Amino acid sequence: MSPDPKHVADAELAVLEMLWEHGAATIRELTDRLYPRGTTSHYATVQKLLERLEGKHCVSRDRTGFAHVFRPTIERGDLVGQRLQDVAEKLCDGSLTPLLMHLVRSGRLTVREREMLRKLLEEPPRGKQE
Repeated sequence: MSPDPKHVADAELAVLEMLWEHGAATIRELTDRLYPRGTTSHYATVQKLLERLEGKHCVSRDRTGFAHVFRPTIERGDLVGQRLQDVAEKLCDGSLTPLLMHLVRSGRLTVREREMLRKLLEEPPRGKQE
């Protein structure tokens, strides 16, 4: 089954970000990173968040060891793309153009990011064509 990132809550996203940044981890390792002086309730919170992410197929669990190890099953870029497409569907009749135009015009892109975007736009399209 494919991941369901549309419904990833902010707290779940924080757990995913730790997995993307640091790689596979146990509940204890994630709790220590997210809550450096964490309590038992913090551990339980991370455990619940991982259970939800597992139910959404956004993480997998390796049960072979004593401590279960969690890995992301969705890449950051895929989550970003799916979330942007969801926003485009809701606000822009499915078109990503208004979102891209806003990002470019907002002045928040660095010179390097603008150059990367120019190069990307010059590449031949992959997949969908008009």
